Amino acid sequence: MAGNMGQNAAADAVIIGAGIMGCSIALALGRRGRRVVVIDRLPAAGYGSTSFSSAIIRPYYSTWEGCALAWESHFHWQNWRAFVEADETTEVARYIECGCLVLRNSADHFSARSLDHMQQLGVPCDLIDTDALQAEHPGIDIASFQPVRRIEDPLFGNQAETPLIGALKVPGGYINDPQLAARNLQAAAEAHGAQFCFRAEVAAIRRSGEAVEGVTLADGSRIDSPVVINAGGPFSTAVNRLAGEDVLAGMQVAMRALRNEVAYLEAPRGLSGGHACVISDGDGGVYMRPETSDRLVVGSLEPRCDALEWVDPAALDENFTDQWTNQVWRAALRFPDLRVPNTASGIVALYDVSSDWIPVYDRSDLPGYFMAVGTSGNQLKNAPMVGELMASLVEYVMAGGDHDAQPLQFTLPRLDLPLNLGFFSRRRVPSAESSNTVFG
Repeated sequence: MAGNMGQNAAADAVIIGAGIMGCSIALALGRRGRRVVVIDRLPAAGYGSTSFSSAIIRPYYSTWEGCALAWESHFHWQNWRAFVEADETTEVARYIECGCLVLRNSADHFSARSLDHMQQLGVPCDLIDTDALQAEHPGIDIASFQPVRRIEDPLFGNQAETPLIGALKVPGGYINDPQLAARNLQAAAEAHGAQFCFRAEVAAIRRSGEAVEGVTLADGSRIDSPVVINAGGPFSTAVNRLAGEDVLAGMQVAMRALRNEVAYLEAPRGLSGGHACVISDGDGGVYMRPETSDRLVVGSLEPRCDALEWVDPAALDENFTDQWTNQVWRAALRFPDLRVPNTASGIVALYDVSSDWIPVYDRSDLPGYFMAVGTSGNQLKNAPMVGELMASLVEYVMAGGDHDAQPLQFTLPRLDLPLNLGFFSRRRVPSAESSNTVFG
Protein backbone atom coordinates (compact mmCIF):
# COMPACT_ATOMS: atom_id res chain seq x y z
CA MET A 1 0.00 0.00 0.00
CA ALA A 2 1.29 3.47 -0.80
CA GLY A 3 0.38 6.77 0.78
CA ASN A 4 -2.76 7.55 2.71
CA MET A 5 -4.10 5.03 5.25
CA GLY A 6 -7.32 7.00 5.59
CA GLN A 7 -7.91 9.67 8.21
CA ASN A 8 -8.06 7.20 11.09
CA ALA A 9 -6.84 3.66 11.53
CA ALA A 10 -5.97 1.38 14.42
CA ALA A 11 -3.31 -1.26 14.95
CA ASP A 12 -1.76 -3.36 17.69
CA ALA A 13 1.69 -2.12 16.65
CA VAL A 14 3.10 0.53 14.31
CA ILE A 15 6.60 -0.04 12.97
CA ILE A 16 8.52 2.94 11.62
CA GLY A 17 10.85 1.70 8.89
CA ALA A 18 10.40 -1.02 6.26
CA GLY A 19 14.01 -2.10 6.04
CA ILE A 20 14.92 -5.70 6.72
CA MET A 21 14.57 -5.19 10.50
CA GLY A 22 11.16 -3.54 10.33
CA CYS A 23 9.89 -6.22 7.96
CA SER A 24 11.21 -9.02 10.17
CA ILE A 25 9.55 -7.52 13.25
CA ALA A 26 6.30 -7.16 11.30
CA LEU A 27 6.39 -10.84 10.37
CA ALA A 28 7.12 -11.99 13.91
CA LEU A 29 4.30 -9.89 15.37
CA GLY A 30 1.95 -10.96 12.57
CA ARG A 31 2.65 -14.60 13.36
CA ARG A 32 1.52 -13.84 16.91
CA GLY A 33 -1.80 -12.53 15.64
CA ARG A 34 -0.99 -8.83 16.07
CA ARG A 35 -2.41 -6.20 13.69
CA VAL A 36 0.67 -4.44 12.34
CA VAL A 37 1.13 -1.31 10.23
CA VAL A 38 4.58 -0.51 8.81
CA ILE A 39 5.34 3.06 7.73
CA ASP A 40 8.18 4.05 5.41
CA ARG A 41 8.92 7.25 3.51
CA LEU A 42 10.51 5.31 0.61
CA PRO A 43 8.64 3.56 -2.23
CA ALA A 44 9.25 -0.07 -1.22
CA ALA A 45 10.67 -2.37 1.43
CA GLY A 46 14.45 -2.49 1.75
CA TYR A 47 15.10 0.70 -0.26
CA GLY A 48 17.13 2.41 2.46
CA SER A 49 20.24 1.20 4.30
CA THR A 50 19.21 -2.43 3.72
CA SER A 51 19.96 -2.01 0.01
CA PHE A 52 23.39 -0.55 0.88
CA SER A 53 24.39 -3.60 2.93
CA SER A 54 27.23 -5.87 1.85
CA ALA A 55 24.95 -8.57 3.34
CA ILE A 56 27.76 -10.71 4.72
CA ILE A 57 26.65 -13.68 6.83
CA ARG A 58 29.32 -14.51 9.40
CA PRO A 59 29.29 -15.97 12.93
CA TYR A 60 32.15 -13.91 14.37
CA TYR A 61 31.68 -10.88 16.60
CA SER A 62 33.58 -9.43 19.55
CA THR A 63 30.96 -10.64 22.01
CA TRP A 64 29.34 -13.98 22.85
CA GLU A 65 25.90 -12.45 22.37
CA GLY A 66 26.76 -11.21 18.89
CA CYS A 67 28.17 -14.60 17.88
CA ALA A 68 25.17 -16.48 19.32
CA LEU A 69 22.60 -14.32 17.53
CA ALA A 70 24.49 -14.59 14.23
CA TRP A 71 24.95 -18.36 14.42
CA GLU A 72 21.28 -18.91 15.25
CA SER A 73 20.25 -16.67 12.34
CA HIS A 74 22.59 -18.51 9.95
CA PHE A 75 20.30 -21.56 10.05
CA HIS A 76 17.29 -19.46 9.07
CA TRP A 77 19.18 -18.05 6.08
CA GLN A 78 19.96 -21.62 5.06
CA ASN A 79 16.24 -22.30 5.05
CA TRP A 80 15.12 -18.86 3.90
CA ARG A 81 12.27 -20.04 1.66
CA ALA A 82 10.70 -21.88 4.58
CA PHE A 83 11.32 -18.97 6.96
CA VAL A 84 9.44 -16.54 4.71
CA GLU A 85 6.78 -19.15 3.89
CA ALA A 86 7.34 -18.79 0.14
CA ASP A 87 6.22 -21.37 -2.41
CA GLU A 88 8.53 -22.74 -5.08
CA THR A 89 7.33 -20.21 -7.68
CA THR A 90 8.34 -17.19 -5.59
CA GLU A 91 11.74 -15.60 -6.06
CA VAL A 92 13.58 -15.44 -2.76
CA ALA A 93 16.96 -14.12 -1.69
CA ARG A 94 19.76 -16.68 -1.80
CA TYR A 95 22.39 -17.37 0.82
CA ILE A 96 25.69 -17.98 -1.02
CA GLU A 97 27.69 -20.15 1.40
CA CYS A 98 31.22 -19.53 0.16
CA GLY A 99 32.82 -19.57 3.64
CA CYS A 100 34.68 -16.91 5.61
CA LEU A 101 38.31 -16.31 6.52
CA VAL A 102 39.55 -14.05 9.31
CA LEU A 103 43.20 -13.23 8.63
CA ARG A 104 45.36 -13.32 11.75
CA ASN A 105 48.59 -11.57 12.72
CA SER A 106 50.68 -12.09 15.84
CA ALA A 107 48.97 -9.19 17.65
CA ASP A 108 45.42 -10.27 16.80
CA HIS A 109 43.12 -10.37 19.82
CA PHE A 110 39.79 -10.22 18.02
CA SER A 111 39.96 -13.61 16.32
CA ALA A 112 41.17 -15.35 19.49
CA ARG A 113 38.27 -13.94 21.52
CA SER A 114 35.76 -14.62 18.78
CA LEU A 115 37.11 -18.16 18.31
CA ASP A 116 36.48 -18.86 21.98
CA HIS A 117 32.89 -17.63 21.69
CA MET A 118 32.25 -19.66 18.55
CA GLN A 119 33.70 -22.85 20.01
CA GLN A 120 31.37 -22.46 23.00
CA LEU A 121 28.47 -22.24 20.53
CA GLY A 122 29.54 -25.24 18.45
CA VAL A 123 30.45 -23.27 15.32
CA PRO A 124 32.80 -25.35 13.11
CA CYS A 125 36.12 -23.48 13.24
CA ASP A 126 39.47 -24.31 11.66
CA LEU A 127 42.78 -22.56 12.21
CA ILE A 128 44.88 -22.72 9.05
CA ASP A 129 48.49 -21.70 8.59
CA THR A 130 49.92 -19.45 5.90
CA ASP A 131 50.90 -22.37 3.66
CA ALA A 132 47.26 -23.51 3.53
CA LEU A 133 46.17 -19.89 3.07
CA GLN A 134 48.41 -19.48 0.03
CA ALA A 135 47.33 -22.83 -1.41
CA GLU A 136 43.65 -21.92 -1.14
CA HIS A 137 44.06 -18.33 -2.40
CA PRO A 138 46.78 -18.02 -5.06
CA GLY A 139 48.54 -14.69 -5.13
CA ILE A 140 47.67 -13.67 -1.58
CA ASP A 141 50.43 -11.72 0.19
CA ILE A 142 50.92 -13.08 3.72
CA ALA A 143 52.88 -10.05 4.90
CA SER A 144 51.56 -8.02 7.80
CA PHE A 145 50.93 -4.37 6.99
CA GLN A 146 50.37 -3.22 10.55
CA PRO A 147 49.70 -0.56 11.52
CA VAL A 148 47.10 0.24 8.86
CA ARG A 149 48.07 3.43 7.06
CA ARG A 150 46.53 5.83 4.59
CA ILE A 151 47.94 5.98 1.08
CA GLU A 152 49.40 9.45 1.60
CA ASP A 153 51.57 8.07 4.42
CA PRO A 154 55.12 7.55 3.05
CA LEU A 155 55.20 4.25 4.96
CA PHE A 156 52.03 2.92 3.28
CA GLY A 157 52.68 -0.65 2.14
CA ASN A 158 55.62 -1.22 4.45
CA GLN A 159 55.73 -4.76 5.77
CA ALA A 160 55.96 -5.53 9.47
CA GLU A 161 58.79 -7.79 10.62
CA THR A 162 56.43 -10.67 11.46
CA PRO A 163 54.05 -11.86 8.71
CA LEU A 164 50.53 -13.18 9.15
CA ILE A 165 50.26 -16.32 11.25
CA GLY A 166 47.34 -17.77 9.29
CA ALA A 167 43.58 -17.48 9.30
CA LEU A 168 40.44 -18.59 11.08
CA LYS A 169 38.13 -20.48 8.71
CA VAL A 170 34.41 -20.58 9.52
CA PRO A 171 31.05 -21.05 7.78
CA GLY A 172 29.38 -18.06 6.19
CA GLY A 173 28.95 -16.17 2.96
CA TYR A 174 26.57 -13.48 1.77
CA ILE A 175 22.99 -12.76 0.70
CA ASN A 176 22.78 -12.15 -3.04
CA ASP A 177 20.02 -9.51 -2.79
CA PRO A 178 19.32 -7.90 0.60
CA GLN A 179 16.51 -5.78 -0.79
CA LEU A 180 14.78 -8.91 -2.07
CA ALA A 181 15.19 -10.45 1.39
CA ALA A 182 13.29 -7.50 2.85
CA ARG A 183 10.56 -7.89 0.25
CA ASN A 184 10.32 -11.61 1.07
CA LEU A 185 9.74 -10.70 4.72
CA GLN A 186 7.19 -8.07 3.70
CA ALA A 187 5.20 -10.60 1.67
CA ALA A 188 5.24 -13.07 4.55
CA ALA A 189 4.14 -10.36 6.99
CA GLU A 190 1.32 -9.32 4.66
CA ALA A 191 0.14 -12.93 4.53
CA HIS A 192 -0.26 -12.62 8.30
CA GLY A 193 -2.28 -9.42 7.99
CA ALA A 194 0.40 -6.72 8.18
CA GLN A 195 -0.20 -3.52 6.20
CA PHE A 196 2.61 -1.49 4.64
CA CYS A 197 2.26 2.22 3.93
CA PHE A 198 4.99 3.56 1.61
CA ARG A 199 5.86 7.11 0.58
CA ALA A 200 4.51 8.12 3.96
CA GLU A 201 6.28 10.00 6.72
CA VAL A 202 5.62 10.04 10.44
CA ALA A 203 5.13 13.63 11.56
CA ALA A 204 4.35 12.95 15.22
CA ILE A 205 4.41 10.16 17.76
CA ARG A 206 1.42 10.87 19.94
CA ARG A 207 1.00 10.28 23.67
CA SER A 208 -1.97 9.72 25.91
CA GLY A 209 -0.94 10.49 29.44
CA GLU A 210 2.34 8.71 30.08
CA ALA A 211 2.17 6.19 27.20
CA VAL A 212 2.23 5.99 23.43
CA GLU A 213 -1.11 6.57 21.74
CA GLY A 214 -0.07 6.19 18.08
CA VAL A 215 1.36 8.18 15.19
CA THR A 216 0.25 10.99 12.92
CA LEU A 217 1.51 11.02 9.33
CA ALA A 218 2.54 14.07 7.34
CA ASP A 219 -0.71 13.94 5.36
CA GLY A 220 -2.72 14.16 8.59
CA SER A 221 -3.63 10.47 8.81
CA ARG A 222 -3.71 9.05 12.32
CA ILE A 223 -2.94 5.49 13.35
CA ASP A 224 -3.87 4.67 16.92
CA SER A 225 -1.70 2.03 18.55
CA PRO A 226 -0.44 1.15 22.05
CA VAL A 227 2.90 0.06 20.55
CA VAL A 228 5.26 2.01 18.29
CA ILE A 229 8.59 0.48 17.23
CA ASN A 230 11.48 2.52 15.86
CA ALA A 231 13.27 0.55 13.11
CA GLY A 232 14.26 3.69 11.24
CA GLY A 233 17.87 2.82 10.38
CA PRO A 234 20.04 5.94 9.90
CA PHE A 235 16.99 8.09 10.72
CA SER A 236 16.47 6.36 14.09
CA THR A 237 17.64 9.34 16.16
CA ALA A 238 15.25 11.66 14.33
CA VAL A 239 12.44 9.18 15.03
CA ASN A 240 13.43 9.03 18.70
CA ARG A 241 13.28 12.81 18.81
CA LEU A 242 9.67 12.64 17.60
CA ALA A 243 8.94 10.38 20.56
CA GLY A 244 10.26 13.03 22.94
CA GLU A 245 13.45 14.35 24.48
CA ASP A 246 12.84 12.12 27.51
CA VAL A 247 13.33 9.09 25.23
CA LEU A 248 16.74 10.39 24.20
CA ALA A 249 17.61 11.38 27.77
CA GLY A 250 16.86 7.85 28.95
CA MET A 251 19.56 6.32 26.72
CA GLN A 252 23.19 5.75 27.65
CA VAL A 253 23.95 4.70 24.06
CA ALA A 254 23.72 7.23 21.22
CA MET A 255 23.03 6.57 17.53
CA ARG A 256 24.68 8.40 14.64
CA ALA A 257 24.52 8.07 10.86
CA LEU A 258 27.85 6.99 9.39
CA ARG A 259 28.72 7.60 5.74
CA ASN A 260 30.64 4.69 4.25
CA GLU A 261 31.97 3.78 0.82
CA VAL A 262 32.02 0.29 -0.67
CA ALA A 263 34.01 -0.54 -3.82
CA TYR A 264 33.03 -2.93 -6.61
CA LEU A 265 35.97 -4.38 -8.52
CA GLU A 266 37.04 -7.25 -10.74
CA ALA A 267 38.09 -10.08 -8.42
CA PRO A 268 41.78 -11.10 -8.41
CA ARG A 269 42.56 -14.74 -9.18
CA GLY A 270 42.89 -15.59 -5.48
CA LEU A 271 39.26 -14.56 -4.87
CA SER A 272 37.55 -15.68 -8.05
CA GLY A 273 36.02 -18.92 -9.23
CA GLY A 274 36.62 -21.76 -6.79
CA HIS A 275 38.73 -19.49 -4.57
CA ALA A 276 35.91 -17.09 -3.75
CA CYS A 277 35.14 -16.49 -0.08
CA VAL A 278 34.57 -13.67 2.40
CA ILE A 279 37.82 -12.33 3.84
CA SER A 280 38.00 -10.16 6.94
CA ASP A 281 41.45 -8.58 6.85
CA GLY A 282 41.83 -6.64 10.08
CA ASP A 283 45.58 -6.48 9.43
CA GLY A 284 44.87 -4.53 6.23
CA GLY A 285 41.80 -2.65 7.46
CA VAL A 286 39.35 -4.01 4.86
CA TYR A 287 36.88 -6.77 4.21
CA MET A 288 36.36 -8.42 0.83
CA ARG A 289 33.54 -10.58 -0.42
CA PRO A 290 32.78 -12.13 -3.80
CA GLU A 291 29.97 -10.97 -6.05
CA THR A 292 28.43 -12.58 -9.10
CA SER A 293 30.43 -12.74 -12.37
CA ASP A 294 33.79 -12.82 -10.54
CA ARG A 295 33.32 -9.39 -9.06
CA LEU A 296 34.62 -8.28 -5.67
CA VAL A 297 33.13 -6.06 -2.96
CA VAL A 298 35.61 -4.17 -0.75
CA GLY A 299 34.60 -2.29 2.39
CA SER A 300 36.21 -0.79 5.47
CA LEU A 301 36.92 -2.30 8.89
CA GLU A 302 37.28 1.21 10.34
CA PRO A 303 41.05 1.26 11.05
CA ARG A 304 42.15 3.92 13.51
CA CYS A 305 43.91 6.01 10.87
CA ASP A 306 40.62 6.72 9.08
CA ALA A 307 38.36 9.46 10.40
CA LEU A 308 34.76 8.27 10.57
CA GLU A 309 32.37 10.52 8.67
CA TRP A 310 29.24 11.17 10.72
CA VAL A 311 26.58 12.86 8.61
CA ASP A 312 23.07 14.17 8.44
CA PRO A 313 21.22 11.22 6.86
CA ALA A 314 18.94 13.60 4.97
CA ALA A 315 21.91 15.18 3.16
CA LEU A 316 24.02 12.26 1.95
CA ASP A 317 26.83 13.11 -0.50
CA GLU A 318 26.89 10.14 -2.89
CA ASN A 319 30.17 11.09 -4.58
CA PHE A 320 33.20 8.87 -3.99
CA THR A 321 36.16 10.30 -2.10
CA ASP A 322 39.71 9.22 -1.31
CA GLN A 323 38.19 6.76 1.15
CA TRP A 324 37.31 4.54 -1.82
CA THR A 325 40.89 4.77 -3.07
CA ASN A 326 42.35 3.92 0.33
CA GLN A 327 40.20 0.81 0.64
CA VAL A 328 41.01 -0.42 -2.83
CA TRP A 329 44.76 0.06 -2.42
CA ARG A 330 44.66 -1.72 0.93
CA ALA A 331 42.95 -4.66 -0.75
CA ALA A 332 45.64 -4.56 -3.45
CA LEU A 333 48.34 -4.94 -0.79
CA ARG A 334 46.80 -8.27 0.15
CA PHE A 335 46.18 -9.35 -3.47
CA PRO A 336 48.84 -7.62 -5.60
CA ASP A 337 47.24 -8.71 -8.88
CA LEU A 338 44.02 -6.89 -8.03
CA ARG A 339 43.32 -4.43 -10.86
CA VAL A 340 42.71 -0.90 -9.63
CA PRO A 341 40.38 0.87 -12.09
CA ASN A 342 40.69 4.52 -13.07
CA THR A 343 37.01 5.15 -12.31
CA ALA A 344 35.44 4.45 -8.92
CA SER A 345 32.39 2.22 -8.79
CA GLY A 346 30.37 0.85 -5.92
CA ILE A 347 27.98 2.42 -3.46
CA VAL A 348 27.97 5.16 -0.86
CA ALA A 349 26.22 3.73 2.18
CA LEU A 350 24.59 5.06 5.32
CA TYR A 351 24.88 3.05 8.53
CA ASP A 352 23.01 3.58 11.80
CA VAL A 353 25.80 3.09 14.33
CA SER A 354 25.62 3.05 18.11
CA SER A 355 28.30 4.35 20.47
CA ASP A 356 29.81 0.86 20.76
CA TRP A 357 28.69 -0.65 17.42
CA ILE A 358 26.28 -2.94 19.29
CA PRO A 359 22.58 -2.42 18.54
CA VAL A 360 19.82 -1.41 20.92
CA TYR A 361 16.92 -3.87 21.05
CA ASP A 362 14.89 -2.47 23.90
CA ARG A 363 11.91 -0.64 25.28
CA SER A 364 12.25 3.06 26.07
CA ASP A 365 11.40 5.36 28.95
CA LEU A 366 8.12 6.07 27.13
CA PRO A 367 5.74 3.13 27.77
CA GLY A 368 4.76 1.42 24.54
CA TYR A 369 7.68 2.84 22.55
CA PHE A 370 10.34 0.31 21.50
CA MET A 371 13.59 0.50 19.54
CA ALA A 372 15.51 -1.75 17.16
CA VAL A 373 18.26 0.74 16.32
CA GLY A 374 22.00 0.95 15.73
CA THR A 375 21.66 -2.04 13.40
CA SER A 376 23.18 -0.90 10.10
CA GLY A 377 26.50 -2.26 8.96
CA ASN A 378 26.63 -5.42 11.03
CA GLN A 379 23.14 -6.69 11.87
CA LEU A 380 21.47 -7.68 8.57
CA LYS A 381 22.73 -11.22 9.17
CA ASN A 382 20.71 -11.28 12.42
CA ALA A 383 17.45 -10.04 10.92
CA PRO A 384 15.55 -13.35 11.15
CA MET A 385 16.03 -13.54 14.91
CA VAL A 386 15.73 -9.80 15.55
CA GLY A 387 12.08 -9.97 14.54
CA GLU A 388 11.48 -12.82 16.96
CA LEU A 389 13.30 -11.27 19.89
CA MET A 390 11.61 -7.88 19.40
CA ALA A 391 8.16 -9.50 19.21
CA SER A 392 8.92 -11.43 22.40
CA LEU A 393 10.15 -8.25 24.08
CA VAL A 394 6.99 -6.33 23.13
CA GLU A 395 4.79 -9.09 24.53
CA TYR A 396 6.84 -9.32 27.74
CA VAL A 397 6.80 -5.59 28.44
CA MET A 398 3.18 -4.97 27.43
CA ALA A 399 2.12 -7.81 29.74
CA GLY A 400 3.77 -5.98 32.65
CA GLY A 401 7.31 -7.36 32.58
CA ASP A 402 9.98 -5.03 33.96
CA HIS A 403 12.65 -5.43 31.32
CA ASP A 404 14.94 -2.90 32.99
CA ALA A 405 14.98 -4.65 36.38
CA GLN A 406 14.49 -8.20 35.07
CA PRO A 407 15.65 -8.38 31.44
CA LEU A 408 13.89 -10.86 29.22
CA GLN A 409 15.76 -14.12 28.69
CA PHE A 410 15.07 -14.98 25.07
CA THR A 411 15.66 -18.60 24.07
CA LEU A 412 17.49 -19.10 20.78
CA PRO A 413 15.38 -21.99 19.44
CA ARG A 414 17.93 -23.85 17.30
CA LEU A 415 20.79 -23.53 19.80
CA ASP A 416 18.45 -23.95 22.79
CA LEU A 417 20.38 -21.28 24.67
CA PRO A 418 19.17 -18.25 26.64
CA LEU A 419 20.09 -14.82 25.31
CA ASN A 420 19.91 -12.06 27.91
CA LEU A 421 18.28 -9.17 26.06
CA GLY A 422 19.59 -6.81 28.72
CA PHE A 423 22.86 -6.98 26.78
CA PHE A 424 21.19 -4.79 24.13
CA SER A 425 19.80 -2.30 26.65
CA ARG A 426 19.56 1.40 25.92
CA ARG A 427 20.88 1.99 29.43
CA ARG A 428 24.01 -0.13 29.17
CA VAL A 429 27.46 1.26 29.63
CA PRO A 430 29.06 1.04 26.16
CA SER A 431 30.65 -2.39 25.94
CA ALA A 432 34.34 -2.72 26.78
CA GLU A 433 34.34 -5.98 24.75
CA SER A 434 33.33 -4.28 21.52
CA SER A 435 35.91 -3.86 18.77
CA ASN A 436 34.23 -0.49 18.04
CA THR A 437 34.17 -1.49 14.38
CA VAL A 438 31.74 -3.27 12.08
CA PHE A 439 32.72 -6.47 13.94
CA GLY A 440 30.60 -5.20 16.86
